[in-house]
Amino acid sequence: MTGRRRNRRTFPPTFTRPVSATALRAGVLMACASLAAACGVIPGATGGSGDDPIKVMTWAPHDTKATNKPGMPAFAQAYARWINSQGGIAGRKLTVLTCNDRNDSVGAARCAQRAVDEDVIAVVGSYSQYGDSFLPPLEGAGIPYIGGYGVTNAEFTSPLSYPVNGGQPTLLAGLGKALADCGPVTLVRADSIAGDELPALLDSGLTAGGHPDSQDLRAAEDATEYSEQADRALAETTADPTKKGCVVPTLGDRTDTFMDSFRRSRPDYPDVRTAMVLGNVDQTVINSSGGQSGPYEGSYITGWYPVETDARWNEMKKVISEQAFGDNRIDPADAGVQTTWIAYTVFKEVVESLDGEVSANAVTKALDSGLKVTTGGLTPTLQWNFQGPLASVGYPRLVNTEVTLQVVRQGRLVSAKKGFIDVTATLKDADLG
Repeated sequence: MTGRRRNRRTFPPTFTRPVSATALRAGVLMACASLAAACGVIPGATGGSGDDPIKVMTWAPHDTKATNKPGMPAFAQAYARWINSQGGIAGRKLTVLTCNDRNDSVGAARCAQRAVDEDVIAVVGSYSQYGDSFLPPLEGAGIPYIGGYGVTNAEFTSPLSYPVNGGQPTLLAGLGKALADCGPVTLVRADSIAGDELPALLDSGLTAGGHPDSQDLRAAEDATEYSEQADRALAETTADPTKKGCVVPTLGDRTDTFMDSFRRSRPDYPDVRTAMVLGNVDQTVINSSGGQSGPYEGSYITGWYPVETDARWNEMKKVISEQAFGDNRIDPADAGVQTTWIAYTVFKEVVESLDGEVSANAVTKALDSGLKVTTGGLTPTLQWNFQGPLASVGYPRLVNTEVTLQVVRQGRLVSAKKGFIDVTATLKDADLG
């Protein structure tokens, strides 16, 4: 592609799993699942039987200086209380273990090892930036990873990962398409392994709309202020006075910190539009930053799911009301909480489809055999074939390629476009090498 800058560190080698290796690993795991006598019993794969509780784990970072998702494990435990009050899953109680991955690779590996040691049937609805640390232990033990947040490339390549959303790839590709009529676009992102993946994804959507690549501006993901980056982003996006530029901050929990610095710098520059992905901002953040008079007014935001006010979230809200009322860690507008709800919805359907033993092997076999799972319209029907529609560009496990486009109007996050936007073609044409 002409004009593309080649000095970006996009998709580091340690983060990308070749499809051929993925295929081999999947074949070995499936062979062991069906030929246990020949391969030996896979640790963690025998699960419980009879009336034993079904044991799973949910992990996420909390009390760290970077992105925190305490609502995900908190909601998972609320879900367990709720489903057990309904008689459990397939007549068996659900036990949810939780773990804090502490936003570091060692913590992520420790959580995975604990899942193996505890013989959990699956890890469900979790968040971690360190897929290369937690996935190998799970793969070695045959434990499926269902409904991760989608923050790393590894979640879309591992044969034992079953994502329910399209992660950062779909959100940024969809956002790029929405910003194709902008002037200069500047991406402000974390200077981290996960952050290194983001520029090419945003550019895939911009390119699809005939727009030049974005400017890539790195920042510390745990900074306490971003005035320097805000000034640089504004200078870059207002360089051409004939075109209204766009600034795209993707700094996780620190996005609001950046926007505070941005608000202070903004009066010194011509007007620009801001845009971001859900998870970096939600309705609670918009409210706390001033609502209609705050820095998010008019921002485009892409999400994986319908807006929080949509009636399709009513059952999730019922769980929160009945089992976690007053727990301020759990916000129904949080994309992490929403992902955890969908992940447990998937897990429940899979377990109820089993005829006999409930184990990690049985759950994996059901998912790999073409089981179709519905989520009440919150996602398209999910089905994890061995090679998904984006296998050719390095995402063999990405099966949900649909996103929603939202906008902040009068301080409220509302739909900017009815229904879902499919970004399959955009990502297929992307230069992700």
